[in-house]
Amino acid sequence: MAEQKKISRRKFLIRSGLGGIGVLALGTYIARNPLRRGILNAVEKGILPYSGKGTEAALWFELTYENKLIFHSPKVEMGQGIFTAFTQIIAEEMDLLPSQIEVKAAATDTGIIDAMSTGGSLSVAQLWGPLRELSSTMREMIKNEAAAKMGVDISALKTLEGIVSNGSQSRTYAEVAAGVKEWKIPDDVPVPKTKDFKYIGRPMPRVDLKEKVFGSPIYGLDAQMPDMLYASVIRPGIVGAKFKSADTKIALDMPGVVKVVQIDNWVGVIAKSFAEALAAKDTIKVEWLYDKLWTEEEMRKTLSVGMGDSFMAQKEGKKLADDDDEVQTMEFTSPIGAHAQIEPNGALAYYNEGKVTVILSTQVIGVTQKQIAKALDMELEDINVIPTHLGGGFGRRLDTNHAIQAVQLSREVGKPVKYVFTRKEEFQNDQFRPPTHHIVKGKLGSDLYLESLEHHYASGDVSINSAIQPPIVKTVFGTDLGAGRGAKIMYDGIENCRSVQWHTTLPFATSWWRALGLLANTFAIESFIDEMALEASKNPIEFRLNKLSDEGNSLRLKKVIQMAADKGNYEDVVKNGRAKGFAASMDNNSIAAHVVELSIEKGQIKVHKVFCVFDCGKVINPDQVRAQCEGAIIMGMSAAVYEKMTLEKGELTPTIYGPYEMVRMKHAPKEIEVHLIEGRDIPLPVGEPPLGPIGAAIGNAIRRLTGIRLKDMPLQEALDKVYSKNMTDIG
Repeated sequence: MAEQKKISRRKFLIRSGLGGIGVLALGTYIARNPLRRGILNAVEKGILPYSGKGTEAALWFELTYENKLIFHSPKVEMGQGIFTAFTQIIAEEMDLLPSQIEVKAAATDTGIIDAMSTGGSLSVAQLWGPLRELSSTMREMIKNEAAAKMGVDISALKTLEGIVSNGSQSRTYAEVAAGVKEWKIPDDVPVPKTKDFKYIGRPMPRVDLKEKVFGSPIYGLDAQMPDMLYASVIRPGIVGAKFKSADTKIALDMPGVVKVVQIDNWVGVIAKSFAEALAAKDTIKVEWLYDKLWTEEEMRKTLSVGMGDSFMAQKEGKKLADDDDEVQTMEFTSPIGAHAQIEPNGALAYYNEGKVTVILSTQVIGVTQKQIAKALDMELEDINVIPTHLGGGFGRRLDTNHAIQAVQLSREVGKPVKYVFTRKEEFQNDQFRPPTHHIVKGKLGSDLYLESLEHHYASGDVSINSAIQPPIVKTVFGTDLGAGRGAKIMYDGIENCRSVQWHTTLPFATSWWRALGLLANTFAIESFIDEMALEASKNPIEFRLNKLSDEGNSLRLKKVIQMAADKGNYEDVVKNGRAKGFAASMDNNSIAAHVVELSIEKGQIKVHKVFCVFDCGKVINPDQVRAQCEGAIIMGMSAAVYEKMTLEKGELTPTIYGPYEMVRMKHAPKEIEVHLIEGRDIPLPVGEPPLGPIGAAIGNAIRRLTGIRLKDMPLQEALDKVYSKNMTDIG
């Protein structure tokens, strides 16, 4: 591994004296256009580059009097543990103890922010290189300054736990940094070899564990400001409804109400407490305009393969002939899904003398800032967006334009205003996981292995029309990059492959959801392959391995599949009322394979064990990676087996937990066994890829157990339709 590559000094900008002792500000050296780098290919096969501003010096690190280092992270913490991983990387490169490092999410006024977003499980993968190089360079800069202050040659100096020493003299980093006006940047900096790592690759407790255990206020919902008021905004319950008028007479006289605001097409109530704002809002009579009351059936007719625009995402070999009697065809669907994150959306805003401060849970700090500036005709530098920890993101916080309303409400009363969605509003106004429809076709060759495989899929929007992807991207690339995650055929030994995307516009908002299209696409493809293995009377593991080469990612996939089969003791039989199912997926270069062991008890799908093998490249913190695998498996299982929103009479329902069924403790597997493979020497995405195969693995196990192929998610509902009467244990 090229660990000794040099870091050029021209990559860095330095600005000193930003307040306090020894403050360093290192500007990002990356100024890349992320959209012109074969982005479509990158979605399937690579890592998108880190997309910091890249043009201005800004704050990365601060050294404090206590010899502590503060890292202003361009990425926010959504629960993945990235702040812990960043701590390990910085500690490694700067010779600090992890306890000497604090990671904060950068606000727009205080540091570099990612110009696009936090998402796609890319935070650690994108910052791995830049953060190592910045930290190593800063360590050498401190050594340079120490050599000058101590009157010794830099070659005699060593660093350890925040102290520079030549054996007879020693200084803390803070002592070295004190009073420095201009830092000397070394011409080149060696990056330590991975074999010397003390912290990277080892388990370490989360750095935010204490705050979470003791309930410290670290989330957007916790935000407070002096003299703060509360607000609630009226939103439509009917899909496609537009505001016409509102009668606010009663609300104006309700207790605690400070002001009722009507701006353009929305009405908000500002009160002394949130309860008073909600009570007043309930008295407001709003007239809505809408063309029709959509139903689930109408939506499904709109969203189907063959409707709308098509895009060929993968084309290899020959197309299957329509009149070929040997072609097998199956259809699959997935439903509308809610994010259902624990912390509802909201924002605390203060408009004061032309300046704005906004505190909120967001994955798009810069986008939020720009949206406010555009809506209120303000300059960016007059708007400070301060991100917090997220009480669940999963893509829901990629659209936080409600911050605009919070600022407008504050401007109306000249005080800080906190604006929070109720749970019902959160469900009704979600940017939902899009429903999908798939037609998968395939044909066996004379050797009874797959010769041809085609995947045609229709999906609601994921990246198209979202806050972080401009409409021109569809024009340039012709496809929805999010909906296409996992849609390609990854078995390079299949001679003839097609992956075709169909795009239609739905009447309600759909967008990013954890793993994007990966769950639904993998469910369709891996279920079909499993069925073809049965058709050929072949073991499904061997059936897959036969169509993988010994090169590149195919070889990695081969190893993951074989190891999952071995660790999960995969057998293509039913034993003691239980069966096993297998599936694999590749997402952004990370590869996951699951073996699921399940039974059906009193008509309910019961997953007993999940064996997961995961290759995500270089592992920073194995405990954290395993935790992410477990979380992805549980969330994917919840989506595949239970979750579903329904569109009836123009309303999206249900609107509360409970009726919106999710996996609960009683449904959780007693055992999730995770095995890690480091198939690459750089970190790859972790949080989303293990979610991919779980739905297909469960469906494949049910097929082995019952002989029935379930083709529609949620799987429990699909199973109920088959065994609605006289259900007994199966097996």
